[in-house]
Amino acid sequence: MSTQENKTRPTGQAVTRFIAAVKPEPKRKDAETLDRLFRQVTGFDPVMWGPSIIGYGRYHYRYDSGREGEFLATGFSPRKARHSIYIIPGYADYGDILARLGKHKMGKSCLYVNKLADIDLDVLAELIRAGLHDLDKKWPVQPV
Repeated sequence: MSTQENKTRPTGQAVTRFIAAVKPEPKRKDAETLDRLFRQVTGFDPVMWGPSIIGYGRYHYRYDSGREGEFLATGFSPRKARHSIYIIPGYADYGDILARLGKHKMGKSCLYVNKLADIDLDVLAELIRAGLHDLDKKWPVQPV
């Protein structure tokens, strides 16, 4: 089996220090809110993955190709333009939840939100739970 190190992996950077440095202030306040929400929904303490992703939980994957590794189970990054919210393994089965979320854009396993005022945080919590549940069925989710 092939184990390749992901470019994005846990670092020793302090999550609280990272969030405190987020600018501008409204983006930082949103990051603080997201951190509280992810902690509450997942039950996991956050860990920095790479220089800018805050992750909650992890999982070990092994693809049919033989490639395997570790990655964050869920998390977010308060990017300058918009928040990136990571729900693994993706959004293919979450159309009903996404329809109720509010203003957002989607990538393969990433949800983009300009500001939290644009979405329903209760629906986001439901989406995080659904993503973790589905991921855990395929690859068990654990704390970091």
